[in-house]
Amino acid sequence: MSEQKKGGFWESARTILYAVLVALLVRTFAYEPFNIPSGSMLPTLLVGDYLFVAKFSYGYSRYSFPLGLPVLPERILYEPPERGDVVVFKLPTDNRTDYIKRIIGLPGDEIQVRQGRLFINGELVERTRIEDYVGEVPGGQSIRLAQYVETLPNGRKHLILEASDNGQLDNTPIYRVPADHFFAMGDNRDNSLDSRVPQAVGFIPAENLIGRAEFLFFSVDGSAHIWEIWKWPTAIRWGRIFNAIAP
Repeated sequence: MSEQKKGGFWESARTILYAVLVALLVRTFAYEPFNIPSGSMLPTLLVGDYLFVAKFSYGYSRYSFPLGLPVLPERILYEPPERGDVVVFKLPTDNRTDYIKRIIGLPGDEIQVRQGRLFINGELVERTRIEDYVGEVPGGQSIRLAQYVETLPNGRKHLILEASDNGQLDNTPIYRVPADHFFAMGDNRDNSLDSRVPQAVGFIPAENLIGRAEFLFFSVDGSAHIWEIWKWPTAIRWGRIFNAIAP
């Protein structure tokens, strides 16, 4: 190989290495992409949504790094989430799986659901009935669910869905949120595995927080396979791209 070709090869390799390092730094310390695989956060997030999570929102822990490498002994630059934040976290029961839910309970809170109604520290959380939610779930099945605007104690509002007020998770014991932990729920209240199920999710340690969901950068409805290029324009949900995530 000539000296000129060798120089060109190493220059290309160095450029690729720099690009990989920059991407890794951005992913670790700034924004990381996630996609939504289930309907537990309907109507806020749809299956097929792709979003960016702000990694700097709550500071950094070992789970801020790829593969959960134990680089940090404890969370640094910590700012706790606010009630109503939509957060991505490592599932406490395995510390590997990424989950996304809404923060409902803060450390020291008492959380309970009675006949489908949310109580925080013994106070009923306001909800206002609006028009039904009508949409589709994977497989093309149409759904219609009761939709409400829920107003949390700090005044933040978001949409929730209820299939009924007598579902499996509509009557719970009182959950007392430990120090340095949080209680999270899905907006699709009757179709969400969340902190109401201790053996599956339970309370979320502050260490497990990855970041706050900020905005969508892409969304597809699942009607086109990757090779069906001619269907891509109609499969993309153009109206959701670059939408901020409520509240």
